[in-house]
Amino acid sequence: MRAQDLVASAISNTFRSKLRTTLTVLAIFVGAFTLTLTNAVGAGVSQYVDAQVGSLGASDVFIVTQKPAQGPATDGPVKYDPATSGTNTSSSNGPPGTTVKALAESDLTAIAATAGILAVDPVRMVTPDYVQNGSGSPYELGINATSAVTTADLTAGAQLDGGSSEAQLMLPDSFVTPLGFSSNADAVGKPVSIGITDVLGEQHVVDATIVGVSLESLLATGAGANAALITQLADTQAGGMTTTVKSYGVAIAHFDSTLSAEGVTALKSDLDTMGYTANTIADQLGAVQTVINGIVGVLNAFAVIALIAAAFGIINTLLMSVQERTREIGLMKAMGMSGGKVYALFSLEAIVIGFLGSAIGAGVAVGLGSILSSVLANGFLSGLPGLNILLFEPTSIAFVILLVMLIAFLSGTLPAQRAAKQNPIESLRYE
Repeated sequence: MRAQDLVASAISNTFRSKLRTTLTVLAIFVGAFTLTLTNAVGAGVSQYVDAQVGSLGASDVFIVTQKPAQGPATDGPVKYDPATSGTNTSSSNGPPGTTVKALAESDLTAIAATAGILAVDPVRMVTPDYVQNGSGSPYELGINATSAVTTADLTAGAQLDGGSSEAQLMLPDSFVTPLGFSSNADAVGKPVSIGITDVLGEQHVVDATIVGVSLESLLATGAGANAALITQLADTQAGGMTTTVKSYGVAIAHFDSTLSAEGVTALKSDLDTMGYTANTIADQLGAVQTVINGIVGVLNAFAVIALIAAAFGIINTLLMSVQERTREIGLMKAMGMSGGKVYALFSLEAIVIGFLGSAIGAGVAVGLGSILSSVLANGFLSGLPGLNILLFEPTSIAFVILLVMLIAFLSGTLPAQRAAKQNPIESLRYE
């Protein structure tokens, strides 16, 4: 019997007992369906997290702050000491019971002098009042202070040019229609006016050009501005009083992008020893990614348990088939069919059952999952732009199908061996 004949015979034999085969396929269907969905959730969320990391900035920078000063053992505020205390910023950057100090010019100098640090850019906080397109309605606007080193999730246009002297704005896509632009592409290259109030209470207007439109990041909200625009806004906000800018909440420290992981860790340790907290972009969402991977892993474990249960169904189905076809097996061997081909025949039947269950399960998961993902993206998850909660990757689907077929093959090993070892004479006498 040729290989194609074995395959055709295996497919035909699979449907001899339609009810038993259907129930086994349904058991495999549950496992494959669940595994496909959980893999899609993992891929969708991971892609979103990667986009969030990208929106926070480049991979060769540290976000540096003063190390939070831990308060005394008892609850309450820390007593002021002129020798050790500095200008305080919001304590939201540290855990309860800590006080976060701002970075002074001397801190920037010390960080820049650290071996391995190429450059340090202080982040100047600006709070514009509005953005306006021509004579249209003004809308409140927030600027992401670290946007000068970010990589936006673009929908149109180009990234901000940090070295340009032109005041450039990266507009969130949610502003496009309200500002009167017909599309994201239409907004690119257009001038807008940004209103900002100085320290004396007088409002000014700063002109900027939209160079790109982006999906707003969950972790780095607001519009983006290049260094030139942030400088103009900060100077305008200061009202010409340059002495008002004496401290900064955050600094961006650039290091060599070719530095090894061990080198980055050592550099962070050096800054920590100096009293600064330095985090890379990966550090920002490392814990989140770990939690997501853990959740997806648990869901995958349940899917694998379902597949193991289905494997016992395959074993039972094929053992019953071997018993029912004892005389047929004896006849095939009496006509010269080798034990190896008998083994291959029953193994192929197991693989066919596995393929049917996994292909149907994966197909239904893709169909229903795509609909569900679209509904959630336009409804419950509409506040998370760019999140595709179920992302079906062809390689992942193929992996699920192949994995289930492998489990089915291993499950069919015992029945196939039993069939291959049967004595043809005794099999022909079987009633």
